[in-house]
Amino acid sequence: MCGIIGFTGDNVPAVPILVDGLKKLEYRGYDSAGVAYFKDNKIEITKSKGRLTVLEDLLKTKKGTDGTVGIGHTRWATHGEPSDINSHPHISNSGLFAVVHNGIIENYATLKEELKEKGCNFLSDTDTEVIAHLLETSYDGDFISTVKKAASRLEGSYALGILCKENPGQIVCVRRSSPLIIGVGTDGNYIASDITAILTHTRKIYQLDDGEMALLTPKKVTIFDEDGKEIAKKVEKVTWDVAAAEKGGYEHFMIKEIMEQPHVLAETISPRIASDGSINLDGIDFTKEQLKKVNRIYILACGSAYHVGVVGKYVIEKLTSIPVEIDLASEFRYRNPLVDSNSMVIIISQSGETADTLAALREAKTKGARIISIVNTVGSSIARESDDVLYTWAGPEISVATTKAYSTQLSLVYLFAIYVANKLNKIGDAEVKKLLSELNALPDKISEILKLAPQIETLANRYAYLEHAYFIGRNLDYAVALEASLKLKEISYIHSEAYAAGELKHGTISLIEKGTFVVGLCCCERLVDKTVSNIREVKARGAEVLALAVEGNDAVAKEADRTLYIPSTHEIFMPSLEVVPMQLLGYYIAKARNCDIDKPRNLAKSVTVE
Repeated sequence: MCGIIGFTGDNVPAVPILVDGLKKLEYRGYDSAGVAYFKDNKIEITKSKGRLTVLEDLLKTKKGTDGTVGIGHTRWATHGEPSDINSHPHISNSGLFAVVHNGIIENYATLKEELKEKGCNFLSDTDTEVIAHLLETSYDGDFISTVKKAASRLEGSYALGILCKENPGQIVCVRRSSPLIIGVGTDGNYIASDITAILTHTRKIYQLDDGEMALLTPKKVTIFDEDGKEIAKKVEKVTWDVAAAEKGGYEHFMIKEIMEQPHVLAETISPRIASDGSINLDGIDFTKEQLKKVNRIYILACGSAYHVGVVGKYVIEKLTSIPVEIDLASEFRYRNPLVDSNSMVIIISQSGETADTLAALREAKTKGARIISIVNTVGSSIARESDDVLYTWAGPEISVATTKAYSTQLSLVYLFAIYVANKLNKIGDAEVKKLLSELNALPDKISEILKLAPQIETLANRYAYLEHAYFIGRNLDYAVALEASLKLKEISYIHSEAYAAGELKHGTISLIEKGTFVVGLCCCERLVDKTVSNIREVKARGAEVLALAVEGNDAVAKEADRTLYIPSTHEIFMPSLEVVPMQLLGYYIAKARNCDIDKPRNLAKSVTVE
């Protein structure tokens, strides 16, 4: 959600670097973009509503864009509609400060009135413009102390990149509850909200913690703590392959990332299974006595990560007999959750910066719960604030619609459940060996499923222009139905809902009429007959049914209009196989509808505001 890039260097034009970085951040979701750079000893702003191509065209008409320091931004509207004037960067009235901002300033209205009384003239509807004017009215001749003073007045979340007209070679940045990194390069230094924005220029980064500020010059990075005291931080090395953030010949990042799943799943699973058959959870260790004290496990997440949690509830309860509550992180704090020191909380987030999930983590931590996070981004806020971390090692996921992150998160949930069940003697070593063998086989089975892509594309062309879709299933099939429905609606804009199949008769079946598209997930073998009966019910009312079944199950095909088959595996791992054809179905339907698949409207990859 929104993106920041900044560069200061010697003899290297900043604007091309800024634009290139913004292109790398497009996947985060945005509706406008802009850059600020030095020209003739003053700060020049170029910004516009719409895609980056509009900004690029504007910059081509301007002269003097060869300055060597600048900041850029892609905006996802929160305060004020998408427009040229509401786009970032924002500049103070005298042109002394320019700022880009990710996050939300909660007390902006109060500050705005105060600043108006001081004579500040506001042009936009944004909360960010308040920061620019606050910097100017707080200016004491020192760049760092001014930013520190202004930031102390801000309430909410923010990552800021700031230019000052009187300090033309410098960028100051500061963060609070919104991600921001610093890149150390050979030709200059960078700030960014995401590693992908600067990966082609440097692999050396600093991760800023909450409240920290930094002063960047072409030759040096100086970092300060919340009190303004200079501190030393360790430079981290990014190990991602640059090619992982490129399309590599695929039409969209989404299909590339779907096809990467066998590889990334193996990368996630294999290192965690030792040669003796034991499970290594990255150094996380529990004694049997510690686990016996756990009276409840909470899984907190949003979006697709929440759907991983729904699978997790079924699997963990089945294997460990520990009660599991799955909660939307955005709702967790508002229901007086009964969490205590005997609770275990599993946090799931791809970015590790999801605002609602981070807030839920902090709430659970204040109640004494042990926090285990499953995240993809090393050094992210959620990772740093958790007691224990399991990294998915999925590499960068660029498409807004998650695929490989979902699959790798799911695999870690499986490993965790097996580990805990074995520690508690709920399953013996022989059963663990059998389960891990099946888990290790998932990447090859997914490779087989991916061969169905041409068949699924043909089906997608048939269903592409339907107005409504319903996904039904029971138990783990229902958990997958939630994710399958989300994949379809978020990238194709078709109205889609998921239901536990038994709930159809409790109201939803009234919506089924001739031609209604229903996807029946029939892979939970012990419940197939019941789901088939629900398929009969919707067929009797004119629905067109696409079924997903396990190879060899002919009963399903007799009732559905069309059937896709996937390989067999242990029941608890079936969601990992089921979700893949559903991802492909959503992708190819969106493609047939000519949708912007990697950047669906109104959505952002990393939701860093509430």
